[in-house]
Amino acid sequence: MPGGRLTQQERQQIALGLADDLPYAEIARRLDRPTSTITREVDRNGGPTSYRADLAHRATEHRARRRKPTTAHAPQDHGRDNQAVRAYEETFATLMMQQGLPKMTARVLTSLFVADTGSLTATELAHHLQISPASVSKAITFLADQGLIRRERDERRRERYHVDEDVWYQSTIAAAHGIAQVAHTARQGIPVLGRDTPAATRLENIARFSDFISESMLRAAEQVRDILHTKPPATPTPGHRHRSLTPTSLTER
Repeated sequence: MPGGRLTQQERQQIALGLADDLPYAEIARRLDRPTSTITREVDRNGGPTSYRADLAHRATEHRARRRKPTTAHAPQDHGRDNQAVRAYEETFATLMMQQGLPKMTARVLTSLFVADTGSLTATELAHHLQISPASVSKAITFLADQGLIRRERDERRRERYHVDEDVWYQSTIAAAHGIAQVAHTARQGIPVLGRDTPAATRLENIARFSDFISESMLRAAEQVRDILHTKPPATPTPGHRHRSLTPTSLTER
């Protein structure tokens, strides 16, 4: 049985199998892979109705490039006003709650956002937020399932939780896949309710709207990430003015 990472060709076979409504076990058998490998691959990349081989392969390659050994450092305040930082954390966490995150999950995610290293251990999170390890574990499980954080072992074998520089890209992709799922589910109801009925027309409009939003979000996320990850030349040529990233320059691409 082959091991290692899935190849792009294997991901294309997974996408074809999902399109044919094959069970995970059958797809795994055809690829000579464990069923658990197929399950994790599909669940991590949009689910059975939104899985796309090219996006899944690109996301995996990006995750592999960004994973580097982590060395723990003592936190530094950089002369910051700790009370102001705490107040800002609460403001950001409140916003995350308004966007639908549970309170404790929002607080844990915000703590990772504002940490200079972008990573903390369960002990550090529990101490910083004055909450129990069990509360940290529950929040971390939710965030990991959503693809918003990743787990790694540091040199002391402690589990550390990381947010990456492109966490908002990952969040947007997950949201786009969720909207695509709405379109798929809405269309499932059309033959059930009768294609010429008002209810079916309403569901078709929901599906078309959701499709458009999902596709637009995916295109915009890819475009903006490409722009933000493009580094300017180290030494500008004489007379050349570097073009800054502005909303206008984004729309011109």
